[in-house]
Amino acid sequence: SRQTLMWIPDSFFSRWGLPPSFRNVPLVLQIFIDRDPTAFAPILNFLRTKELDLRGVNINILRHEAEFYGITPLVRRLLLCEEIERSSCGSVLFHGYLPPPGIVFPQLLLPGILSSGTGELQDVIVFSLHLSYPSISLSACKGKCFVMCPGAVVDPRKVLIVAGHHNWIVVAYAHFVICYRIKESSGWQQVFSSPYLDWSIERIALNAKVVGGPHGDKDKMVAAASNSNIILWSIQDGGSGNEIGVFSLGVSVDHLFFIGNQLVATSHTGKVGVWNAVTQHWQVQDVVPITSCDTAGSFLLLGCNNGSIYYIDMQKFPLRMKDNDLLVTELYHDPSNDAITALSVYLTPKTSVSGNWIEIAYGTSSGAVRVIVQHPETVGSGPQLFQTFTVHRSPVTKIMLSEKHLVSVCADNNHVRTWTVTRFRGMISTQPGSTPLASFKILSLEETESHGSYSSGNDIGERGRDGRHTAQEGDVFCLLEMNVLGCEKCKSIPEQQQRTL
Repeated sequence: SRQTLMWIPDSFFSRWGLPPSFRNVPLVLQIFIDRDPTAFAPILNFLRTKELDLRGVNINILRHEAEFYGITPLVRRLLLCEEIERSSCGSVLFHGYLPPPGIVFPQLLLPGILSSGTGELQDVIVFSLHLSYPSISLSACKGKCFVMCPGAVVDPRKVLIVAGHHNWIVVAYAHFVICYRIKESSGWQQVFSSPYLDWSIERIALNAKVVGGPHGDKDKMVAAASNSNIILWSIQDGGSGNEIGVFSLGVSVDHLFFIGNQLVATSHTGKVGVWNAVTQHWQVQDVVPITSCDTAGSFLLLGCNNGSIYYIDMQKFPLRMKDNDLLVTELYHDPSNDAITALSVYLTPKTSVSGNWIEIAYGTSSGAVRVIVQHPETVGSGPQLFQTFTVHRSPVTKIMLSEKHLVSVCADNNHVRTWTVTRFRGMISTQPGSTPLASFKILSLEETESHGSYSSGNDIGERGRDGRHTAQEGDVFCLLEMNVLGCEKCKSIPEQQQRTL
């Protein structure tokens, strides 16, 4: 009826100006509306009853249609429903919100813009940022040409990596790290902020339980790496931090982590760097080119491109330092001689029945997924091959073995395969064997590995491998064209200098 459609002022229908005898409009004057009739049904019901039933309705689509028809009361209700759905308090998994630290970035100075013919420096371009307020202040050259700072490839306000250990977490921004600690009595508190670093952070590591550290057993340690450089801090119980040193691996650092008191850095080129908290010594060792790595207790396991899995016992590491050599031992060799491209170790609980039963899942460059097992009674003979899966046709990029599941990812658009793992008395069993669970792909529309930190935080697992998470890709700073406002002085700058700026 006319009353049903037109009781809301300024709506799509009231603007028609329908005559009171709307029911008797001739057929030739009927109006066709090119919209989805399914989405119109709940709108018509609202116009009739002024009630809203959202069962089986997509709120976003319905709101879009209600905005088209100009049904303002319905739009307001739907906006309220959407607001309730995205409550800032989060779901039951939400644990806390840590506001950005109140750190003011140092002013970054660029070389002054030269005016033509005189060599005189014009106003220096400066920008400064405050983490709590995402505003950017820029000064300009005398020609009134505004230029964005070219040195910031990564937004310095964006969280790049989050790592956790015990009741501590460390958050890496582009040029500094922040540590937080949680206590039952006081909740999350910021306890350490590193100095501003000139280079962009790509890897971080945290050890919240150091035994025999430089200042006692209550030390915490945080490390950050960029390219080949690694900086290490010691954090005392009160939150004050001291720089232990800056070390160099000589090549780009691919993985950075702690094993007990040792800080370990590895590179795909085959270099392993180790710093020991007791001896205060940094050592770099050359091994076979490394394609994957994982830890198991005090052991560092390395998957290499020659098809072998090697291990280093970190408990024996200080004894070997006098020889200026790491004790690298081959644990297993792939029967097909394929490169070990992914590695995951699962240690079963130590019991009187099974002892320490070590299980290793690994993926290869040919796409094979294998599970090998080290029996307590067969330590001398090495791990035994338990299972082989040949479901991937591209190199395996990630793998995870846990108590209940085996997960593998290959390079074919992140193809994921999952299995359920059968166990008997805590030990992996092949009777019955693992059961296929799921197969799917994870597609990404963003630039792959747009920043070095991405590969350090995207570990897979049922609840994450070690609590790390990488933030989503955000905005980056861009270098604007020098003559964007037609400044003649900026146009006169040589092209090579423009590129430098």
